[in-house]
Amino acid sequence: MSRILIVDDEESICWALRESLTDEGHDVAVASSAEQGLQLAGATPPDAVVLDIRLPGIDGLHAMAFFRDLPDPPPVVIITAFGNLETAVRAMDGGAFDYLVKPFDLDHATTVIQRAIESQNARALVAGTPTKPGPETLIGTSSAMHELFKSIALVARVDVPVLITGESGTGKELVARAIHRHSGRCHGPYLPICLAALSPNLVEGEIFGHIKGSFTGASQDRKGLLELASGGTVLFDEVGDIPLNLQVKLLRVIEHREFTPVGDARPRPTDIRVIAATNRSLPDLIATGQFREDLFFRLGVFPIHIPPLREHRDDIPALVDHFLQQTRPAELGAVHVSDDALAELCARPWPGNVRELRNAIEYATILSRGQTIRPEHLPIISTPTTTASTPGPEAIQKLLIEWTRRDAANGTVQATELTLHERLLELAEPPVLQTVLELCLQNRVAAAQMLGIHRATLRQKLQKYGIG
Repeated sequence: MSRILIVDDEESICWALRESLTDEGHDVAVASSAEQGLQLAGATPPDAVVLDIRLPGIDGLHAMAFFRDLPDPPPVVIITAFGNLETAVRAMDGGAFDYLVKPFDLDHATTVIQRAIESQNARALVAGTPTKPGPETLIGTSSAMHELFKSIALVARVDVPVLITGESGTGKELVARAIHRHSGRCHGPYLPICLAALSPNLVEGEIFGHIKGSFTGASQDRKGLLELASGGTVLFDEVGDIPLNLQVKLLRVIEHREFTPVGDARPRPTDIRVIAATNRSLPDLIATGQFREDLFFRLGVFPIHIPPLREHRDDIPALVDHFLQQTRPAELGAVHVSDDALAELCARPWPGNVRELRNAIEYATILSRGQTIRPEHLPIISTPTTTASTPGPEAIQKLLIEWTRRDAANGTVQATELTLHERLLELAEPPVLQTVLELCLQNRVAAAQMLGIHRATLRQKLQKYGIG
């Protein structure tokens, strides 16, 4: 039996957690303030602490330092109703084991607390000197964004390669900048390299540099981008477009932290952190021989998937307000969005994701001439053409309609023990689960986050379909 201390001024939260944890066999103590919690912890040391951020008196983030100074510091699980990237980073830097955002699922919270108790590394990340954050650019309060903030906070101070995936316009470079800004390399250079923008004939020399006389026109030694970025972070944007011959060199950079300039036979050491980003499916490129599998695994030590905007529409109002503040010309004064226009913005599909939303707000701000933005000020929706190899939602829906009518007409549903819905899930779920696992490098925690389901649910489905 473990002793758990809950510090929260909301009686309903304390009651629910106490009931759930008591049912699991734990001894639970409750405090309504950090001061009272520290007094209880001093008298009877807890095995884990559940700590709210907003408290009367000392707030939770400051109270963590006092809990960390106890003779046997317990793991701390932070709970908050006001989570953002800075909160996640401060919580993880302060030594939090994990953090939960209200309202949270009680079973999930119990699982997190149980992991905190069982973990041999319950102190999580070592507290460091927090860096002064730049302007907030990752906006959102949805569960999808909170998971993204948590991933950034966890990996920022661990010097491993990160692979960021997501559709165009989701903010992959913003995530890379946030990782650099909150890392131990924050005072070093941050260098984004868009591989697709470099000339194919010059890309090797640009990245690795060259020595004098290595080719016609090389009149002097020239440092490459990797050498210029030493001590900092390099983002390889659109990494799926890197030529095969350079993939071998990039693999050596990651594995051995050294590179060889064009025309030189001597490798040179380099001290960089590599972050890669792509909107392409690297497993598909591997299958067609366009991308090295070993490089894929080295880049994807910690994969982060950014969800498309259509999967976290709750963040659109906050994004709209943020873009109005960022893009509004000073001479226009305050610009507001009507309820009808905001409803229209929340309902649009946004194939271009956050970037498209930002452009739409800039367009509407100019067209409204500083007045209230109304639906007629918004840009006309442009429907992208769908390639034959990638059927769109309407084509998939049409196939599902045909499948349902055919099976119902043939009596297939009645001839089996499975319901129509169960047969649909057996048809659709296995390939989706298998693909997500591949994208997450078989990391089930990351796969569950990408799917938006609990790890236990994912485990049950994998067992059901015999995957993995």
